[in-house]
Amino acid sequence: MTQSIRSSPAFFAAGRRTWNIAVYIRLSREDARSPAESESVANQRAIIEEHIAAFDDGDEYRIAGEYVDDGISGTTDDGRDGFQRMLSDILCGRINCVIVKDLARSFRNYSDQGYYLDDWFPRHGVRFISLYHQPLDSYKEPRGMRNIAVPIQGVLNENHCAETSDKVREVFDMKRRNGEHIGSFAVYGYIKAPGNKNALVIDREAAAVVRDIFSMFLNGMSKNAIVRSLNGCGILSPSAYKKERLGLKYQNPRVDPAKPSLWCPASVTAILKNRMYCGDMVQGRCRMKSYKIHIQEAVPQEEWYVVENTHEPIISRDTFQKTQKLLSMNIRTGPGQNQPYLFSGLLKCADCGRAMTRSKAGNAVYYYCRTYKDCSKNACTKHTIRHDRLEAAVLFAVRLQIYLAAGCTKLLEQAVLAAPSSHRTETLTEALNQKERELSKIARYKQAIYQDWKDGEITRDDYRQMKEDYERQAKELSGAVEGLRSEIEKPEAREDTENQLFSSLQRSQNIDSLTRDILLELVDQIIIREGGRITIVFRFSDGLSAQKPS
Repeated sequence: MTQSIRSSPAFFAAGRRTWNIAVYIRLSREDARSPAESESVANQRAIIEEHIAAFDDGDEYRIAGEYVDDGISGTTDDGRDGFQRMLSDILCGRINCVIVKDLARSFRNYSDQGYYLDDWFPRHGVRFISLYHQPLDSYKEPRGMRNIAVPIQGVLNENHCAETSDKVREVFDMKRRNGEHIGSFAVYGYIKAPGNKNALVIDREAAAVVRDIFSMFLNGMSKNAIVRSLNGCGILSPSAYKKERLGLKYQNPRVDPAKPSLWCPASVTAILKNRMYCGDMVQGRCRMKSYKIHIQEAVPQEEWYVVENTHEPIISRDTFQKTQKLLSMNIRTGPGQNQPYLFSGLLKCADCGRAMTRSKAGNAVYYYCRTYKDCSKNACTKHTIRHDRLEAAVLFAVRLQIYLAAGCTKLLEQAVLAAPSSHRTETLTEALNQKERELSKIARYKQAIYQDWKDGEITRDDYRQMKEDYERQAKELSGAVEGLRSEIEKPEAREDTENQLFSSLQRSQNIDSLTRDILLELVDQIIIREGGRITIVFRFSDGLSAQKPS
């Protein structure tokens, strides 16, 4: 049971009080960026020590400890190591007085301020002293702690945090919309461009590993097999690479720093799903719950900020799209296998829609409905088909598609020269409207900071710095607006998506056997019906039938 500090004789001997002081200092990131020196750690320390030296009430004042949170927000108490260490020392009886420069140093959260000043500190016999803005001394002037100005000051301090958070988020969102990278670290495979922290350039060593991962996966290797290959070759994991090769102070919060940093299936999956590798900037995938609750939450994909073609790609879009299709199949490899079977992920039962399962009987391989085999023989029928018959039927269908494609080539060449699509114009117009709205917002911000300067809320230097930043953004936006207007007016030769299909079919001419690469490139799924009948759904099948020659 914690002993109350009030009863400790070491603090109240012979009528002379001994105050064992905790000097609490906090410097936020905002303070660190400010040109003013008044809030620095050294200056806060000097102000508090000068005040302690001026005490002449006959009591003894001893600095028992200094507790510093540098670059930490004051909106939460459990995220501040220095603050938590101070509370622990209070509970251990080493501290009975806390001194801060002002309330904003100790609290930026109104509810936390009320809890500690009105409950926690008094309950543990702690004298609280705040020196400026709203001077407080809970021992000498206890009535001052109940002054209405104290909670008002707490509300103002919290409101300042909320407004600052909103302004910072607005700036970050604008940079995201413009395709500027704002993360602390570049994604594995890239580094920040020298002289421009908001741009990415390829890191050739790591990019080669990224290409190998995509290649291994598309060649049929499972994610576990890829992990074994990478770790077996001694290739550094993304976390280890950033720290050891690039010399960055990087720590993955999901990785225990005490354990060896190795590749794992999750890190391979993250790379395979990351659209950044085909040249698009993807940001805003997670966010803090609020300026007070510093817990990250996932953002729905439709709310992500995606800007195409912002940096050099490591892989092609076609490679990325094939990878996503393969990932969506949720393919599993057999026991002791590094690669999936020929039809893995492609076979579906026509009646229940579940995947077919593979089974071997003697030298023959069969496929059965998974519902029938694993769940209930009354829920569905077998839908069984032999592997060799299925392979022969699919090979015939693929050859037929290639024959049809040969007759469609001339028609396709004519279609490529067709009129511009309305979808492109709509997309460009939407982007133009967005940029024009951002330009108007910049103009409002410039007017607002001018008024803030005139009202004395920001310094002249701050005003100049913010004005220059807004003018730079306005110039970039104006250039983007002009570029989009020119693009809308420019005539376009349409590039049909079906062109990818014909290229794939032409590459597959004269095939005499099926491979998994051919299947993944041409076939979307194979539906197995009762009695061994099959329906093959080809990729871009609608486009092919539309172009079929008469």
